[in-house]
Amino acid sequence: MPTPPPADVIEPHLHANEVQTRDEFDQQLATGRLTGLTVQGLRLDLAPVPDLTGVEVTGTLFVGCRFASREVGADLVRRGANVVPPFSGLPYPTQPAHLYTPEELAAGFAEDGFTGMYDTRVYEHYRAHGGAMPDVREALGQRLHDHGVDNALADATRVWLAEHGPQSVVGIMGGHAVRRGSPAYRMAAVLGWELARADRLVVTGGGPGVMEAANLGAYLADQPAAELTAAIDLLATAPDFTDHQRYTAVALTVRQRYAGVPRQRGADAGWARAGGLAIPTWLYGHEPANLFAGRIAKYFSNAIREDTILRLARGGIVFAPGRAGTVQEVFQAATKTYYGTDGVSGAYVFLDRAYWTRELPVEELLRPLLAASPFGDLSSTIHLTDDVREAVHLLTT
Repeated sequence: MPTPPPADVIEPHLHANEVQTRDEFDQQLATGRLTGLTVQGLRLDLAPVPDLTGVEVTGTLFVGCRFASREVGADLVRRGANVVPPFSGLPYPTQPAHLYTPEELAAGFAEDGFTGMYDTRVYEHYRAHGGAMPDVREALGQRLHDHGVDNALADATRVWLAEHGPQSVVGIMGGHAVRRGSPAYRMAAVLGWELARADRLVVTGGGPGVMEAANLGAYLADQPAAELTAAIDLLATAPDFTDHQRYTAVALTVRQRYAGVPRQRGADAGWARAGGLAIPTWLYGHEPANLFAGRIAKYFSNAIREDTILRLARGGIVFAPGRAGTVQEVFQAATKTYYGTDGVSGAYVFLDRAYWTRELPVEELLRPLLAASPFGDLSSTIHLTDDVREAVHLLTT
């Protein structure tokens, strides 16, 4: 990436011609014209079934919609519409209408255990159809799915960003292998707890370890610190994510314990203070789902997922100790900051000074790099600390 792309290439856009809810569709239908619209993922086979026979549909694109019969779809094509029907035989929607919830990813666990839950079944399908190199039919289904997640993510964050601004979104990165109950896990959980209580939207990569801990902290943001400690102690009875069955079962137990607890909900995205946002990928589907995020934008494409996390986290990023994946994220984020790709960056906070200066001394490379940014010396965005509360202060002031 020798130069940043033009701003109009990477800025998110609102597409006024996209129809994603039945209410929007019915309003458009009442005008007698759907010309030029894109209708996404709607069940038009459910009552009240719309009468499309007299509606102008030239240039209308129906993606992932279901009709009352094949003849309805065929008639739309004859009259000038383009119809991309849902793909048959896929365990996932080709045009998801909303972000995933923990309950949706865990669906089937109660009946059939880890192997029967939705998240696992999609991963096994992904593996069986080429993994990161899928066949063309599977590739089209996955790309449509990820586009739907893009849309759903924009919808889910729009109200929050309008009220709090992009600097209110904080990313938390770190090792996926950090065990539940360990000092590093507890530190990340307290960090997520403190940030959510300070009205920051916590965003993680949606995996286990540091990522789960941060979402757990945000999930319990309305609870006293003692409850967070108690939840971690319970989770620590299944500390290793490779024990998929126990790891998932105890997570669901913790969720059930706090399911009926009242939470503070504003007019904005209430889920932000009930777990925040996780953005995982089925490329790493061998890791059990993080079930503490309020909303989950799960992609097939890891490249889109990585870029999306860093694009959203304009309020700063915390890097807890991690290995190759975390180091990759450090320098991918640094590239964006260096070129100003997504606008002004917040603080880069490295938790565990000794780790980041001795074991993996990334600071030695990062400071001179950011000092040479075309936008001036940005090395002051780098901070190293051993104190969670200092990290929160850096990210909230």
